[in-house]
Amino acid sequence: MGESLGRRAGRGLRWSLLGTMVTKVGSFAMGLALARILAPADFGVYAIAMAATTVLMHINDGGLIAATVQWRGKLEEMAPTAATMAMGMAFGLYGLFYVTAPFFAEAAGNRSAVGVVRLLALVIVIDGVTAVRSGSLMRNFQQGKLVTANSVGLVANAALAISLAVGGAGPYSFAWGQVAGAAVTGVLVFYYGDVPFRYGLDRAIARKLLVFGVPLAVSLGVEAIVTNAQFTIIGHLTGPVLVGFYLLAFNVASWAQTTLGQAVRYVSVAGFSRLSERDGDALSNGVLRTMPLLVTVMAPIIALTAVLATPLVTLLYGDRWAPAASVLQILVGLTLVRMATGMCTDVLTAAGATRATLWLNVGWAVVLFPALWFATKAGAIHGAALAQTGVGLLVAVPLTAVALRRSKVALRPLALAMVRPLCAGVLAGAAAWVAVHFAGGPYPFFQLLVGGVVGLLVYVPAAIPRDQMKQWVALIRRQPAPAEAA
Repeated sequence: MGESLGRRAGRGLRWSLLGTMVTKVGSFAMGLALARILAPADFGVYAIAMAATTVLMHINDGGLIAATVQWRGKLEEMAPTAATMAMGMAFGLYGLFYVTAPFFAEAAGNRSAVGVVRLLALVIVIDGVTAVRSGSLMRNFQQGKLVTANSVGLVANAALAISLAVGGAGPYSFAWGQVAGAAVTGVLVFYYGDVPFRYGLDRAIARKLLVFGVPLAVSLGVEAIVTNAQFTIIGHLTGPVLVGFYLLAFNVASWAQTTLGQAVRYVSVAGFSRLSERDGDALSNGVLRTMPLLVTVMAPIIALTAVLATPLVTLLYGDRWAPAASVLQILVGLTLVRMATGMCTDVLTAAGATRATLWLNVGWAVVLFPALWFATKAGAIHGAALAQTGVGLLVAVPLTAVALRRSKVALRPLALAMVRPLCAGVLAGAAAWVAVHFAGGPYPFFQLLVGGVVGLLVYVPAAIPRDQMKQWVALIRRQPAPAEAA
């Protein structure tokens, strides 16, 4: 008998969590080293380049990675067509962007970013070549192989980036490291991917892939614009130094979301796709099991990061990065929004509702861009952070709820299940603030220690019901819970 979906998805999630933790810890360590070697202005130039490249990374494969994961038929039938389309799109986008890079850098207020933009965009080509094989590994829950590829690529990235930074390469150290790491990862993914090495073009399959993939690619592109256009706007209005502070705050605020969210997304589309093929409320029940658990994990991280932002930034990055702390306190609210909307986008994609994801992100972008422009002009990087977080909460969350309801996901039980951890997070943050204010002392390390310990001691019993806690403890000990034993 074949292995159950739950067991395969669980194994894939464990590998994803392990791999994401390894890569994020490595990226964090590399970021610490580069922050102490490079100047904030170098981070600003890199932020502009990343803003462009990230958008293109989301659209360069035309949604073909997700289409590979979600494909209902035999993978061998669609792989040659999908691989040909992904490569063609990637090379075409890179050529177009190479030509337009000077105009983009000028619009972002820093023409010196042209070379960095062109270099970093090579990652697009690598991603296009390996798109179908990456999708195949996700589809078959072979996240262990992706973990290996990403980890080896990170080592190559860090070694080259830090060496170049020490040698005075400035923002180019980021770009060369990223390209080298992507190349190493791409070679391993190409080797691991269990897909025939064939290229071709079947018009019927291509049409089917485009119907699914184009709305998703546009949607992901808009999502990436929502996330990354802020750096271009802020860079244009405030200059590279302030956008460097903003980039660091945004990255720190995104630690938990990118670590947990990336791990979950490696398996969520495949898992929810299989659930969407079943009759009844299987998909809705899957969301109800998953989303509250994510909120329970994220709530204390967000609350404690907001309270402990200043000692966190100064301890890790040094006093010269202290202006980023007050921006971080605002942006952590956006973290929960991005986590929730990202998970819901995966649900909609798995259900084949790619047009719904498009309209969700378009609605978000239409409100965000003017708000971000005026808020940045009025309040610099603090205004930008307020605009991002406020529009996320007031616009993106309601739009996501509407899209889920149309896909027959029950919202009321989902909302009720998230009330307790959210309230517990607020309570934990308040307790941590009091503890730091009265017992934290002048040293950042002790402020983090006292605030973190007190906050978690308050959060755990407030967020997790006693019966559920007993079941978790019993599961860890591999013993039956008291209720089950009876």
